[in-house]
Amino acid sequence: MKLQNYKGHLALLGAAIMWGLMCPMGKEALKNGISGVDLVEFRMTSAAICFWIASIFAPKEHVKPHDLLMLFFATLLGVVFNQGLFTFGLALTSPVDAAIMTTLTPIVTMIIAAIYLKEPITGKKVFGIFLGSIGALTLILSNQGASDGKVGSVPGDLLCLAGQISYAFYLTIFKGLIAKYNVVTLMKWMFTYSAIVFIPFSYHALSVTDFSVIPPFVWGCVAYVIVGGTFFAYLLVIVGQKTLRPTVVSMYNYVQPIVSTIVSVLIGISVFGIVKGIAVVLVFAGVYVVTQSKSRTEMLAEHAARERD
Repeated sequence: MKLQNYKGHLALLGAAIMWGLMCPMGKEALKNGISGVDLVEFRMTSAAICFWIASIFAPKEHVKPHDLLMLFFATLLGVVFNQGLFTFGLALTSPVDAAIMTTLTPIVTMIIAAIYLKEPITGKKVFGIFLGSIGALTLILSNQGASDGKVGSVPGDLLCLAGQISYAFYLTIFKGLIAKYNVVTLMKWMFTYSAIVFIPFSYHALSVTDFSVIPPFVWGCVAYVIVGGTFFAYLLVIVGQKTLRPTVVSMYNYVQPIVSTIVSVLIGISVFGIVKGIAVVLVFAGVYVVTQSKSRTEMLAEHAARERD
C-alpha cells in the first residue's frame, strides 16, 4: 500500500472515532436545553468561522465561479441535509441507533456509484446490500412503539438514515470537485453556505431559547460537536476522500457505532441488547462484503492484464 493510502486510512479512522464520540456528546446537549435546530446552526456557523480562520494559514486558492456554484449544491447534500437530518434524528432516537444507521452509507454509496460512476454490480455486492438492509430493518422494527430515548425510535432512525443517504450522494457525485481544492478551501465555503441556508429555519428557535439556564457541561458537549466532530473530523475525512474511492471512504463509518455504543452505555444514556447486536452484525457483514468487492477501475485493470498475458 502506498504511503498516501496509509495517510488516507489513518485520517478516516480518526474522523470516524471523532464522529462516534459526537453521538453521545450531541445527545447530552439535546437532552439538556439545546434544540436540534440550535445545535445544527451552532455547528454550521462556528465551523465556518473555524475554517475561515484556518484559511489564513493555509495555501491561498482561487475558486472558479462555476465551482463556487457546484460547492453550493455539494453543501446541500454533504452538510445541510446530512447534518440537519442526522441531528433531528439523534434528538428522537438513541445515540447507539444513530451511530448504527451511519454504517449503511457504504451500501447506499455503492448503489449510487453504480448508477453515476458506472461501478459494476456483482453478486457479492448484491449479497452485501441484502445483509445490510436486513440489519437496518431489524434495528428500525425493533423500535416500533418505543418512547424511551435510551432505546430508540422509528422516526429518529429513519431521519438518521436519510441523512446518510444524502451524504452518500455527496460522496459520489462531487468526488471530482473535492479533489480540485485543499481541505480548508472546501470547508470554509461549504460551511459558510450551510450557515446562510439554515438561518431562515433556525432564527426563531434561537431567539426563544434561554441560553442562560444551560449548564457549562452542555456547552462543553456543543464545543466538542463543533471542534472535534466537525472541524477536525471534516479536515480528516477530506484527506481520505482525496486518495481513496467512495466506497472505501464510507467503510470507516462502521467504526462510529463501536465508539458510540461503548461511550453511550458507559455513561448510561443508551442500552445495547441482543436485537441491536444482531442488527450490528448484519450491517457490518453487509458493509464488509460490499467494500471487499472490486471497483470498476480494478476490474478493468485485471482485464487489461489478462489481455496482455
